[in-house]
Amino acid sequence: MHATAGSNRKSLLSVTGALEAATGLALLVMPSVVVELLLGSSPGTPSGVTVSRVAGVALFALGAACWLAREDAASRAAKGLVAAMLLYNIGVVVVLVLAWMGPGPVGIGFWPVVLAHVGLAAWCIAGLATPALEERRS
Repeated sequence: MHATAGSNRKSLLSVTGALEAATGLALLVMPSVVVELLLGSSPGTPSGVTVSRVAGVALFALGAACWLAREDAASRAAKGLVAAMLLYNIGVVVVLVLAWMGPGPVGIGFWPVVLAHVGLAAWCIAGLATPALEERRS
């Protein structure tokens, strides 16, 4: 893999790892605050708080996987992780836009989060496409 492609993927995995791990920790420690910022209302019930914390564990795990893979960004496993993060980012955008189209409120952090996931999805696409483009040029 070309140094630029590896560097791009390393940066993507570093940024994604830090953001997702931090979001996951925030959901674990203060789920009501995070959900309020995103959706404009708190989870409301102990079950909602528990589900938010489970999501926090999942985000923390994704963040840790990305962070740990950043040093081996040229591997097939790292490429698979970037592909999984692409699916995750697209899924988050779809779920949040559907929530916006529904009757529920949105919080102050809603659109920044949507835009961040759109940007991360685009970065994932670039990280996956760059090696293929470079291989064609060779």
